Amino acid sequence: MSLTPTPQSSQIATNRPKAQTWQVGTLTYTSGGLITLFLLLMMGDVAWSMRDRSVGPMAQWYLSHLNASNLLFGLLMTSFPAAIGLILGPILSVKSDRHRGKWGRRIPYLLLTTPFAALGMIGLALTPFISHWVHGHFPQLSATTVSLICFGLFWAAFEFATIASQAVFGGLINDVVPATLMGRFYGLFRAVSLIIGIIFNFWIFGKIPSHFTLILLTVGAFYSIAFMWVCLKVKEGQYPPPPAPLSRPDRTGIVEGFLGEVRRYFRECFTNYYYVSVFIMLVVASLTFIPVNTFAIPFSNSLGVSEDMYGKSLALTFSISLVIAYFLGWACDVFHPLRMTILSLAAYFLVTIYGGIWATTPHTFLIAWVLHGVISGCFFTCSASLGQRLFPHSKFAQFSSAAGIIASVSTMVIGPAMGVAIDASGKIYRYTFVLGGFLSLVSLISAWVVYKQFVRLGGPKGYVAPE
Repeated sequence: MSLTPTPQSSQIATNRPKAQTWQVGTLTYTSGGLITLFLLLMMGDVAWSMRDRSVGPMAQWYLSHLNASNLLFGLLMTSFPAAIGLILGPILSVKSDRHRGKWGRRIPYLLLTTPFAALGMIGLALTPFISHWVHGHFPQLSATTVSLICFGLFWAAFEFATIASQAVFGGLINDVVPATLMGRFYGLFRAVSLIIGIIFNFWIFGKIPSHFTLILLTVGAFYSIAFMWVCLKVKEGQYPPPPAPLSRPDRTGIVEGFLGEVRRYFRECFTNYYYVSVFIMLVVASLTFIPVNTFAIPFSNSLGVSEDMYGKSLALTFSISLVIAYFLGWACDVFHPLRMTILSLAAYFLVTIYGGIWATTPHTFLIAWVLHGVISGCFFTCSASLGQRLFPHSKFAQFSSAAGIIASVSTMVIGPAMGVAIDASGKIYRYTFVLGGFLSLVSLISAWVVYKQFVRLGGPKGYVAPE
C-alpha cells in the first residue's frame, strides 16, 4: 500500500486550517500551551493573593490590637515598605532586566525571595509567643513594646521579600504572556485574587482574634510550596544580549562603572517628558487609595463596626468586583487600559465625595467602604497591564522601578502624615476620604496629560513606546 498522498488528500492537507499560535519574544504558544501557562501562573496568583489578602489585614489587626499610635501605624504599614522599595526596586529591576542564565532573567530572583517571604509570615504568626518569651527575659520593658519590636523585625523580613519579588514578578508576566491577551490575563488574575479575598474575609477574618497564628502559618506554608512550584515550571525564552557593563575590573573602574550605571538609569528613565508624565500619573493614582486602605480598620473600629461585619462587607466588595473582573480585562484589551483607568479614577472621585461627607455611622461607612473597594478594584484591574502597554518591552522592569522610586518617596510621607493629621483632628477618619478625593483629582489631570501624548505616539492602534 502506497503512503504517497493523492492529489485530493494533499489538497485536504493544504486546506486544513493552521492551529492558532501566540508569540512572545522567542516563545511560541499553541492553545494548549497557553492554557498550561495560564494555569501555572494562576496557581502562583492563588499563593500571591493568599499572601496579599491575609497578611496585610492581619498585620493591621495586630497593630490595632496592641493600640499602636496612628503615626506608628502609618510608618509600619506604608513608610517602611516604601523605604525598602525605594532601595531594592531599582536595583533588582535593572539586574533582572540584564540577567541571562539557564533559568531565565526573572525566575532566579523569585526563587531566592520566596523562602524569605514564607519565613517572614511564619515569624509574624509566632510573634505573640516569641514576644511573650522575650518579655520574660526583659521584664523591665513593657509587653507592648516587646511585641512591637518582634512584629517589626518579622514585618521587615516579610516586606523585604515581598517587595523584591514584586519588582520581578511583573517582569516575568511581561516576558511570557502575549501582549494581546494581557488585559484578559490580568482580569483572570483579578478574579482569582477576589475569590481568595471573598473566602478570607467572609469566613476567616472574623476568626483572626482566636486563630491568628494558625491562619498565618497556613498561608506561609502554602505560599512557599505553591510559588516555588510555579517558579520551577514556568519557562522563559531567550533574550537579546544586555547592554555592556560600564565598569572595569579594577576597584576604581567598578566605582566609576556603578556611578555610570546610575547615571544611565536616570538618563533613560527620567529625561523623557512622556515617561515622567506616566510615572506621575501612576504614582498619584496609586496613592489615591492609600489613605482609606491604611486606616480602614481603625476607622471601622472607631464607629463600632465588628470584625465579622467588616469582613463580610469586604467579601461583598470582592463578590461585586469578581463579577466584573473579566469584563474589565476584556474592555482593556479592546479600548486600551489607559482609557479604562481614567474612567475608574473619575468614578472614585465621586465615591470620595460621599465618604468624606456622609461616612459618619456604621451604615454609611460600610456603604462608602464597599464603594471604595469596588471602584479602587476597577482601577487596579484596569491599570494592571498599563505598564506593559506603555513602557519599552525590553526594559519593562527598569521603567516600572523608576515609577516605584517616586511612589516609594511619596508613600513614605503620606502614611505618617495622615496618621498625624487624624490624631490631631481627634481621630476623624473621614479625612482619609477627603485626601483620597484630592489625590484622585490630581491623578485625573495627570492622566489626561499622558493621554494626549499617548495619542501623538500612535494611540491605541499604532502606539510605539519611545526608546
